[in-house]
Amino acid sequence: MKTYCVYILKCANQSYYTGITSRLDEKIFEHQSGQDPKSYTFNKRPVELVFSADFSEVNDAIAFEKQIKAWRRDKKTALIEGRIDALPELSKNYSTKTDSSGVSTSTGSARH
Repeated sequence: MKTYCVYILKCANQSYYTGITSRLDEKIFEHQSGQDPKSYTFNKRPVELVFSADFSEVNDAIAFEKQIKAWRRDKKTALIEGRIDALPELSKNYSTKTDSSGVSTSTGSARH
């Protein structure tokens, strides 16, 4: 059975790179050695593997990769650190603020 891995690399500039592969060791080597000059990590080496999760279904792995890529840095950091219990709090919409009377007010514009 083929296994698919969603992984997060921490780059030399402290940014995160999230990817998916069925051959993690080879993929890490490719990032580390700079085999693809067009890769996000090419000018951000060395990289460090800080998180990985295995999936038996490729569609589940793709969905999780997309989910992580949409997260803010603080939420990715919580995942990396294993603070799973913090993820719901970090999922809250930070564009909504509460005024002095406790009423929520949105600072963003609505999308239709």
